[in-house]
Amino acid sequence: MMPDDLAARLAALEDRAAIGDAIHAYCWHFDRNEPDAVADLFTDDARVDYGPDAPDLHGREAVRAAVRKGLAETFAATSHHVSNIRVRLDGDEATSTCLLYAWHRYRSGAPDGELWAQYHHRFVRGPDGWRIAELVLKAAGMTHFHRARMHPIGRL
Repeated sequence: MMPDDLAARLAALEDRAAIGDAIHAYCWHFDRNEPDAVADLFTDDARVDYGPDAPDLHGREAVRAAVRKGLAETFAATSHHVSNIRVRLDGDEATSTCLLYAWHRYRSGAPDGELWAQYHHRFVRGPDGWRIAELVLKAAGMTHFHRARMHPIGRL
């Protein structure tokens, strides 16, 4: 039998690993052109904010439709890399931040776009595990990216 504090610490480690896995899965499925798998990582009422020049997405089905459209019409290929994942647990909710490097090849033939950014997430634990309830993209820099304006990272 485990002491209560050890059991709680192990549960927190499992939660952090599951949240990290969800963040990595988002990148993996996006890069593999799997919009349904991307959407399945979100809650039914999720909110996604990809920047000030893109309308917020509300709900899993809106995420599914937007990702499907972007992968079919805008992106010929993408490669998303995340690191420095930080997770703050609070019962059945959590917040996280991570660093992002994302490369984009455009169907239009425009020069490849690069983005150095952060994902800010809010997660909720449900019967099927941790799901993304909110995702906000904030940029530190970009080159040939398909949006002219992004939310800043909040650098002092």
